[in-house]
Amino acid sequence: MGKPDKYEILQDLMRRRGFAWGSFEIYGGARGFYDYGPLGATIKRKIERKIREAFQREGFFELETPDITPEKVFIASGHVEKFVDPLVECKKCGARFRADHIVEEALGIDTEGMSAEHLTELIREHDIRCPECGGELSDVWYFNLMFETKIGPYGDQKGYLRPETAQGIFVNFRRLNAFARNKLPFGVFQIGKAYRNEISPRQGMLRLREFTQAEAEIFFNPKETEHPHFDEVKDEVLRLYPIENQLKNLGMIEITAEDAVKKGYVLNTFFAYYMVMVKRTLLDIGIPEKAIRFRQQLPEERAHYSSDTWDVEIHSERFGWVECVGIAYRGDYDLSKHMKMSGADLTVLIHYDEPKIVRRLKVSLNMKKVGPKLKKDAKRINELIQGWDEEKLRNLVDVLERDGRITIEGYELEKDDFIIREVEEKITGEKIVPHVLEPSFGIDRPFYLLLENSLVIEEDRTYLRLKKDMAPIEVAVLPLVAKEPLKSIAYDVFRTLQKAGFIAVYDEKDTVGRRYMRYDEIGTPYCVTVDNQTPEDNTVTIRDRDTREQMRVKIEELPEKLRELIFGE
Repeated sequence: MGKPDKYEILQDLMRRRGFAWGSFEIYGGARGFYDYGPLGATIKRKIERKIREAFQREGFFELETPDITPEKVFIASGHVEKFVDPLVECKKCGARFRADHIVEEALGIDTEGMSAEHLTELIREHDIRCPECGGELSDVWYFNLMFETKIGPYGDQKGYLRPETAQGIFVNFRRLNAFARNKLPFGVFQIGKAYRNEISPRQGMLRLREFTQAEAEIFFNPKETEHPHFDEVKDEVLRLYPIENQLKNLGMIEITAEDAVKKGYVLNTFFAYYMVMVKRTLLDIGIPEKAIRFRQQLPEERAHYSSDTWDVEIHSERFGWVECVGIAYRGDYDLSKHMKMSGADLTVLIHYDEPKIVRRLKVSLNMKKVGPKLKKDAKRINELIQGWDEEKLRNLVDVLERDGRITIEGYELEKDDFIIREVEEKITGEKIVPHVLEPSFGIDRPFYLLLENSLVIEEDRTYLRLKKDMAPIEVAVLPLVAKEPLKSIAYDVFRTLQKAGFIAVYDEKDTVGRRYMRYDEIGTPYCVTVDNQTPEDNTVTIRDRDTREQMRVKIEELPEKLRELIFGE
């Protein structure tokens, strides 16, 4: 017999036992959407809780913002213009496809970063046809991946379902900075839904049109990139796949976080610290260390807002390395764009340890000279000039020195129309636009890959060897046979465990051996059995899912023992 297909076995288990399945089944389904069943929803919440706890341990604040966002926000962020994929249509049957995928499959080449024009040339040059009917393909154009909607009854305000949770944090920066008492660095995170109208969602749960994200935006001073707690993580070994190694096919390297910074693979200790945090969070969820790597995105792969991104990938037997977390250096891109679009001040005042003496340019209008020329506009233009920053004032002076005149607000003004002087000022701080580092977790992909990496296929059973505290059912309480007094005792034990906070079930159907297999399959770490000895000495057996070994424990000690076994408490 050939090797069993782990993907097909897991898909069957997920559907049959209540983990997850395609949405809208009774209406034929809709690609890119999945429902979480009772067991799957429980694991998903546990993943979210692990990530939330990791962020909270770092002192980050949690935020919740709407899924629907006005268009202006995404014009400012660049998503309206740049959040696109190349699309092509068959002229014969009308089917539409991702153009880059069509070309990649036909020619076996990497199309990352290719323009629509280049993809069109390749389609024409190699006579690539429609994979459905063999018809001629159209020219390639760009398709925006955001779901568009209208806000309000008149349809005059366009909005979008958010493609990421991050923008809800950026547009609230003023209030968040005040909450953080104007002190950098600080982190803000949000766990919620995001939406992307994928052209051709494939690979089951790995590419969805509606999915859950857990994104943190860490605001920091770009002049201060040493993390204060880096010493706590510097010896953690990271498996890296840097750009150079990808281009030269050199494979992955294993290196400590400290050496990764020293050798220039990672920008700074600030970045490296959060790489370690992400790795430890995935381990805490139950992803095996051997299945985790950090791959540096090639320049053409990066999002429009990123100057450096490392994808944290988890290995899949069917799909290879799958991106599950992105750690992106967004710089001041988002805050600067929103400042420009909204006019809001999204800067932070950085206080110096000691006051500094600086020379500043002061420029104002010579009101006596320009009054007759500018009349009622003189005061307004003077205030406008005095609101300019140092760079703009120096540009003004340079133009006056070179040309002897300049046009402002439609008025031509000469050098003598200005009073220009340099002054010394004592300053206690400066305003900066903070930079941002963003660890962004998907939830759905780690969910699927946790199950895949936990699936164990043995001769006599198939089961999920989940990390014990990640199991959707933590304890099953089973009477050896469905007879009294065992049933009543078992039910009382079950209720005791429920009240103690365990996710527990009571089950008396089928032989005890079948029940063990039933709960092994879904990852339940322990079965508690009430047998014929129980009425005599008030003890029960605890059966271990992985080893199948059993131990006897007094009923009154059971909650404490299970807490120790499952949660390590």
